[in-house]
Amino acid sequence: MKYYSIGEFAKLIGKTEQTLRNWDKNNRLKPAYIAPSGFRYYSEEQLHHFLGIRKQPLKKKVIGYCRVSSQKRKDDLERQIEHVKTYMIAKGYQFEIISDIGSGMNYNKKGLSKLIDMICNNEVEKVVILYKDRLVRFGFELIEQICQRYGVEIEIIDNTERTEEQELVEDLVQIITVFSCKLQGKRADKAKKLMKELTEND
Repeated sequence: MKYYSIGEFAKLIGKTEQTLRNWDKNNRLKPAYIAPSGFRYYSEEQLHHFLGIRKQPLKKKVIGYCRVSSQKRKDDLERQIEHVKTYMIAKGYQFEIISDIGSGMNYNKKGLSKLIDMICNNEVEKVVILYKDRLVRFGFELIEQICQRYGVEIEIIDNTERTEEQELVEDLVQIITVFSCKLQGKRADKAKKLMKELTEND
């Protein structure tokens, strides 16, 4: 939120600084913040209230979120996006699509980070996903809790339990890779062997 010094605020509302000091003393209009130095600051909200300006509420968005695990699944991503778009058009939603290419175990994906930022900024009304695991592989309940806190609904198009074996293998390999980096000696060798078997079977 923007703040104004007493001089700036007085000029914006067409009053003198002394008038504002008097209003402060008489409890008619108190500053939003008084610095340790004693300087008075008034908020943008106070300015709007004084001038009778009603701030238009921010129109929230419906976000269609789509994800695939790797670049070799880019065609699947395009099909997923089309499916989600078709669904939202049929529902009459005004929407925006956010997509990611990356493991469901990676919580630092650019698109997912953008989505969470938008949710926390109260910019999102609803998140639409094709399958539950398109959002994240594990920890869906945590994302759901964040959404609930900000009044955001998660709408899942297809609630069928669905697991792509190849993608699941890729996620498991990522988990093993992370943990094997922390292991030493025989344990690390076992982890590497298991990772090799998974990738070879895939």
